[in-house]
Amino acid sequence: MSGVVPEAIRHPAIRTEMVMANGLNFEVDKCGTGDKLAICLHGFPEHSFSWRYQLPFLAELGYEAWAPNLRGYGGSDKPKGIENYAMQHLLADVAALIDQADKKEVVLIAHDWGAVIAWQFAIQKVRELSHLIICNVPHPGPMGKAFQNGFAQLKKSWYIFFFQIPWLPEFLFGREDSHAMGDAILNSCCDPSMFPEEVLAVYRRNANQPGALTAMVNYYRAALRRRAGFADEPFSVIEVPTLMIWGEEDVALTKDSTFGTEEYVRDFRIRYLPRVSHWVQQEAPDATNQMIGAFLNSEPVPEAHWKMTLSS
Repeated sequence: MSGVVPEAIRHPAIRTEMVMANGLNFEVDKCGTGDKLAICLHGFPEHSFSWRYQLPFLAELGYEAWAPNLRGYGGSDKPKGIENYAMQHLLADVAALIDQADKKEVVLIAHDWGAVIAWQFAIQKVRELSHLIICNVPHPGPMGKAFQNGFAQLKKSWYIFFFQIPWLPEFLFGREDSHAMGDAILNSCCDPSMFPEEVLAVYRRNANQPGALTAMVNYYRAALRRRAGFADEPFSVIEVPTLMIWGEEDVALTKDSTFGTEEYVRDFRIRYLPRVSHWVQQEAPDATNQMIGAFLNSEPVPEAHWKMTLSS
């Protein structure tokens, strides 16, 4: 086990197990039991710990909830080489984890880089899904248009191009025991109280593991080389019922990049959360969980409003 999450801040209902899938060992946080799987994919520079508010909630809804550390993160294997982080390998990882769970129904929930993978997973119909829930990453169709139609999204995405430089991102982010990785979250959130030092320390320790920073940055290097997840191309319409939850104060992605998603998803709904940042499921867990629960229970998904609690 990676041991980056101290027992003092772990939820007592969450257990951590190693799962062999697609030829790699994955460290997976699990919660609940049952014949339905909710698999939660984290983003950069996160860890399965980012789903700490959702796993127990999903278990209460009757799911066995899994949050794997993606390849390169936590205690999961960290294969070397940019090519090992190409989209086809990331999709195969998720498919193999789903196969290992062997449940009759699968819900895919994802944030940031996990959502880049999840969109492609649904577009390519890699495995059958009952529901798709996306947090703060646009479908690649509208994302491509946002890049083409103006400077705003290109300006926000400067870091993608910076990450293409060999060794320098790892050097800068790795200084002082990867202190900058925690700062990247703290400095871009709207409610710092949701990211106390003990939480930020998890992400710093996660990035400070041998080989982790290079693996994490290699997602971006592989993506830009192949344009995977960002391509402007015809996309198969997603038939899976899909909910997008979007923190409006995202420093990396414009709200415009969500517009037009309904052209690519047959059964689509989106909920915007004002005064919430990119780190939506951590910064506004109550609102996020209310929306997830309503969606999975086939109930009207509530809108964020002034009276809704946006943090726990």
